[in-house]
Amino acid sequence: MAKPIVLVTGQNGQLGNELKILAKKYDQFDYVFTDVAELDITDAKKVNEFFDEYKPVLCINAAAYTAVDKAETEKELALKINAEAVGNLAENCARVNTRFIHVSTDYVFDGTANTPYKEDHPVSPVNFYGESKLRGEEVALEKLPSTIIIRTSWVYSFFGNNFVKTMLRLMKERDSINVINDQFGSPTYAADLAAAIMKLALNKEVAGGIYNFSNEGIISWYDFATAIRDMSGLECNVQPTDTSGYPTPAKRPGYSAMNKEKIKAVGIELKDWKESLKDCITLLQK
Repeated sequence: MAKPIVLVTGQNGQLGNELKILAKKYDQFDYVFTDVAELDITDAKKVNEFFDEYKPVLCINAAAYTAVDKAETEKELALKINAEAVGNLAENCARVNTRFIHVSTDYVFDGTANTPYKEDHPVSPVNFYGESKLRGEEVALEKLPSTIIIRTSWVYSFFGNNFVKTMLRLMKERDSINVINDQFGSPTYAADLAAAIMKLALNKEVAGGIYNFSNEGIISWYDFATAIRDMSGLECNVQPTDTSGYPTPAKRPGYSAMNKEKIKAVGIELKDWKESLKDCITLLQK
């Protein structure tokens, strides 16, 4: 008897790679992992044909346009991948009765709060990347109200390009680096996010809607960088600097920590950010 099929988009990204590792543990399913070469999710016709062929029981959308600064000039592309494509997936999930889990971002908030954002807090992105991700959330819930949307933040892992790997590289190359100390949020280890997604996917009691997920703890990028240095045993002088000293094309929210009580209430346990960072650095140092 054929096993039910799980479709995972964005297989080459941080989360996609972690989901591939986790798939071995959840072998009650057959998995179809795709990236743009296997399935262009911006092509409505292709998505339609794909769902007709595989009829997945679950679709996890780990594909995204994530170049925050480039999104300011590549608006059309950001919208295509982060909103239109999400609509294509949601529409087909609704059509063939597929459970849909879509990953979004803390950048839907404006960053002016000083206590962690709850899922129902008014959204107001300060950059186009956040705007495109918000449009994706809206279109998913409009086409398939049972969509589970997971907002996450500051994602890093063994795979791809991310803050942890950039810091490790720079700290080996330089005696001193400057890191921003006036933007606050919570790191997310992609392996922990993948584990949470699979748990949510298998729990039929979990209702559609938005859930916040990250590791526990609220820190600045500077705090993150010094922890990376200390855990990896590197000898770099890390200097705090404020956002004004580091101008970027896209504005960043000053505070984007999220309240995670809702996801905890459905049985998802959260690890402390330092514990997960240690796990990742240990892997990277191997």
